[in-house]
Amino acid sequence: MKPELTHRQRLEACLARMPLDRAPVALWRHFPVDDQDPQLLAEAVLDYQAQWDFDLVKVTPASSFCLKDWGVTDEWRGNPEGTREYTHAAIQSPEDWLRLRPLDPGAAPRLAAQLECLRQIADKLDPQTPILQTIFNPLSQAKNLVGKNNLTFHLRRYPEAVHAGLKTITETTRRFVEAARQTGIAGVFFAVQHAQYGLLTEGEYAEFGRPYDLQVLEPAQSLWLNMLHLHGEEVMFDRFLDYPIAAINWHDRDTAPSLHEAQQRFKGVVCGGLRRETVVLGTPQSVQAEAQTALQATNGQRIILGTGCVTPIIAPRANLAAVRRSVSEKSQGGRE
Repeated sequence: MKPELTHRQRLEACLARMPLDRAPVALWRHFPVDDQDPQLLAEAVLDYQAQWDFDLVKVTPASSFCLKDWGVTDEWRGNPEGTREYTHAAIQSPEDWLRLRPLDPGAAPRLAAQLECLRQIADKLDPQTPILQTIFNPLSQAKNLVGKNNLTFHLRRYPEAVHAGLKTITETTRRFVEAARQTGIAGVFFAVQHAQYGLLTEGEYAEFGRPYDLQVLEPAQSLWLNMLHLHGEEVMFDRFLDYPIAAINWHDRDTAPSLHEAQQRFKGVVCGGLRRETVVLGTPQSVQAEAQTALQATNGQRIILGTGCVTPIIAPRANLAAVRRSVSEKSQGGRE
């Protein structure tokens, strides 16, 4: 019987392809209403982790945390994912991209509040439990600044203006990553939403996405557990294999590549294996069955068991417990 590893040891062993006591597991979720106050969000994150003891804590603030200091507004309307609806876009005309100014994370109220949230979590969490801070890539932030239905039009019709805005967003986000690094996080959860063939061409992402992504990730390169999230369907998976990341999370049950295929192409760790629909609408038995197929497909190695995106806040407790049980020593098999 192998000795039980700490969360950090388990993830480090997973990255290094070393023998494991069990596969790592992590689910993360939004905390609506709580996410509007740094102390409340920190308490909600800590309570969730105390209940489920996942192998990493991915901090999930509202996506507007990085935008409200530029003037966007949003409100909670009951989305089952726990996300808020945007009610006012800061970019109303192409000229508004040019008016954006870089923010100081220590002085901008919403950015400073998120840094305080991270400090509170790090202060109270077991130091052997890695913390990831969600970072939306510049193009994702631009979408929410201009309104989700307007970004593609703007970048095709007013490319110079959008580039100017992306440069400002990138500078601000780099500063935030540098500040977040000082709180003791293990990595960033880098959320990319537009690397989908149904939204942009590879050429468009190469122009408007990749250069700014890499600039934002540069100050995170010293962190050991950076995770990329590729959101959506028909994602440009192979275009991200050289990013400075340790793990990739995507909707693997809904879009290519499969977990097994991804492990042939990516040298790091894959994160996924579970449909959100199964975790929300399935039974504990179906959740565990799905988890086992993911573990078998990867031989329980180089995988963090989880959902392909944020776990909806309406997921039943019994199903969350089933996810946690799925990585027990007895249930996995097939490992070294």
